[in-house]
Amino acid sequence: MNFDDYEQLTFTRQENGVLLITMNRPEKYNATDEQMHGELAKVFRDVSDDPATRVAVITGAGKAFSAGGDLSMVERLAGDHERVDHMLREMSDMVYNIVNCEKPIVSAINGVSVGAGTVVGILSDISIMAEDAKLGDGHVKLGVAAGDHAAIIWPLLCGMAKSRYYLMTGEMLTGAEAERIGLVSKALPREEVLDEAMRVAQVMATGAQQAIRYTKRTLNSWVRQAAPIFDQSAAYEMLCFMAPDVVEGYTALREKRDPIFPSAR
Repeated sequence: MNFDDYEQLTFTRQENGVLLITMNRPEKYNATDEQMHGELAKVFRDVSDDPATRVAVITGAGKAFSAGGDLSMVERLAGDHERVDHMLREMSDMVYNIVNCEKPIVSAINGVSVGAGTVVGILSDISIMAEDAKLGDGHVKLGVAAGDHAAIIWPLLCGMAKSRYYLMTGEMLTGAEAERIGLVSKALPREEVLDEAMRVAQVMATGAQQAIRYTKRTLNSWVRQAAPIFDQSAAYEMLCFMAPDVVEGYTALREKRDPIFPSAR
């Protein structure tokens, strides 16, 4: 498989078929614009089809894992039905390609993770996170429903009570707290995160490949059962992009102030 067509993801082949994928937009804290969002939507289908890859590890360049959706992209989405329809299809591809990827995926969440970064980080089969890094799903603070991955996986990982709390308030949590509630597999000091992710990847890359892949496929049947819930949440998120609250949401972010949503006036 040739990964040369990717522009904002870089690829480094390691021994025993481990493929290191790096979200490489460090000057923007790896925020996802249309280009990166599209690449994240398709990369795990390519990983699944790549005969040279046994395990994928994904991390972020620089200080962040991914700072979420680029604000300019959010502005372009608001009220634009054609863009919203495209984003809905791409969002679904991102989630389902991670879930259905034949190869194990390990995330090394080395810094802040929101938006599409959290999709990849949390949906990965094994997630290693920096103890002091912040993670969250801030959709409601933007004025849109939590739709791009949360409904399909957060309740399975950390239960309904914690899911309701974090998804309906939009509050962030640390890696240490994410590990405590079961949202990530393991939390470590920041400088150890990538090394541990690579160690775990090597364990799986040198293990019984069919057994590991079938185990992943079986466990992800729990996630696939929630597919109708995800489809509903994704549609609701995109519906919110056609409403006025999201305009106030991204305007408040730009102006570094608390939003005053029209629906709450």
